[in-house]
Amino acid sequence: MAQLSDDCFAFGGPLMSVDDAVGIVTAKVRAVTETERVPLHAADGRVLATDIVAPLPLPPFTNSAVDGYAVRARDLPAQGEAIFAVTGRVPAGRAAPQPIPPAHAIRIFTGAPMPPDADTVFMQEDVRLEADGRVALPAGLKPGANVRPAGEDVAAGVVALKAGQRLRPQHVATVAAFGLAGVEVRRRIRVAVFSTGDELASPGTARAPAQLYDSNRFMLLAMLKRLGCEVSDLGIFSDERAPLAAALQEVAGRHDLLLTTGGVSTGEEDHVKAAVESVGSLVLWRMAIKPGRPVAMGIIAGTPFIGLPGNPVASFVTFVHVVRPTVLALAGALPERLLPIPVRAGFTYKKKAGRREYVRVTLRKAADGTLEALKFPREGAGLLSSLIETDGLVELDEDTIRVEPGQSVGFLAYAELI
Repeated sequence: MAQLSDDCFAFGGPLMSVDDAVGIVTAKVRAVTETERVPLHAADGRVLATDIVAPLPLPPFTNSAVDGYAVRARDLPAQGEAIFAVTGRVPAGRAAPQPIPPAHAIRIFTGAPMPPDADTVFMQEDVRLEADGRVALPAGLKPGANVRPAGEDVAAGVVALKAGQRLRPQHVATVAAFGLAGVEVRRRIRVAVFSTGDELASPGTARAPAQLYDSNRFMLLAMLKRLGCEVSDLGIFSDERAPLAAALQEVAGRHDLLLTTGGVSTGEEDHVKAAVESVGSLVLWRMAIKPGRPVAMGIIAGTPFIGLPGNPVASFVTFVHVVRPTVLALAGALPERLLPIPVRAGFTYKKKAGRREYVRVTLRKAADGTLEALKFPREGAGLLSSLIETDGLVELDEDTIRVEPGQSVGFLAYAELI
């Protein structure tokens, strides 16, 4: 496991901005160094451990981009159509048997290798077949049209994928196109997730009248798995300082990150804070973010600890902006910026300066065709329905104090966040 010093996240002062918090997290944690080789079918979501250098060009040979007729451009007249005899046929997967004769065309299909000396392809939809079998080729086609040169996509010897790339299906396809059956990746990050509190009951068990079913833990487990983590569900710990401290110290050495929600504030019943401080260090980060101000980070036996707010929406938002970049940094992944797309606000909203806020919205297409964001009608960081019945978050930066209908705002789709 990566070992960190107890004071590496130390911070004192006013509310920390989201960007500053993420910068400190990603700069301080150390990526895992262990690697493994996985087959392509298991590579999606994994982080590349080494560069992928193209062993061959893509495409590996010059080929036709369409079904049609291959010719030599220099044989075409400067003006007017040309009528060429058709000699030969080249389907995909087979090479042309001989060079193309002057003033002749060869029938060719998409993906088939270009015949020697041929450099241009007429689409079959654009030509006319004569009764004697010759083909009439229209004027005006540029030399080289409808041809995919070897290496047009990727040249041999270049770095096609960089170490740290979190693989997606399109990356896996590129590796497969090189003929590679597997890739070297960083091992999965091991994250332990737990909840605390006598007020929580696990789904599937009996719930006392004053208890709530634990929902945050399962949301975090799902989000971590989508990030490619190896997750340990530690369940619910009781509100007892000594057993909690002992359990955290024991699991810290077997994981790269410890994660929980709630219980890290300064209240009398916030036992996580005391337990963490008894076996490590805990710095309470009051982030300038809404929802989600109380976010804690610390170190237990050299392992990072993050405590998120207890309200589910706040927990969701701070996971995206604190846990997600931490996991990517631990995994050795290249940073993945979240870029809001501009949409039109269909709501009025006021906020304080100096704080970044996230508003739950639904998108609709307005009468003029513009995408418009409609605010969820109720406030509250405890409303799970607000995450279900919306499409994403509008991000309002620290300088924004008011939103009016018609104003351009930045939208982050849930699909991009998890």
